[in-house]
Amino acid sequence: MLLVLALVSMGDRGDPLAARSATRPLPSADAKPSPRSSPTQAGPRSVERKPVKLHVTAATGDTSRMVSQLRTATGRYRGRSAAFVLTFGQAPEPGDGQAYARDINRSLHKARPDMFIDATTRDFWNGGVSGAADLEIYFYTR
Repeated sequence: MLLVLALVSMGDRGDPLAARSATRPLPSADAKPSPRSSPTQAGPRSVERKPVKLHVTAATGDTSRMVSQLRTATGRYRGRSAAFVLTFGQAPEPGDGQAYARDINRSLHKARPDMFIDATTRDFWNGGVSGAADLEIYFYTR
């Protein structure tokens, strides 16, 4: 019975975001937005469920090639912000693969600092031959 009462009281509460937007005055039809105003979001931003997948091949330690490939591969996503990146470094040994993934993730910040400024990165190992990595980039929704 206590559970039912708790569910009823929780269901009786209104949506706080809808209530907040209902109290704001609506702009008139002839009002022009000021150039400084920016559109407001209706709630907290979230992360897209489908990642952008990339493949990078560069010799271990070749940071300039890593940066170049990452800059080219992420060019079409310019203006977006990454939430987190999973990087799978390929190498015969787990330690080497994770070290390669770490190098790739450092190169992300060099290739597109504005895109990956607050992104969380994780380094993983994916077996295989050294010198390649698979990335899964999860962007924030627009």
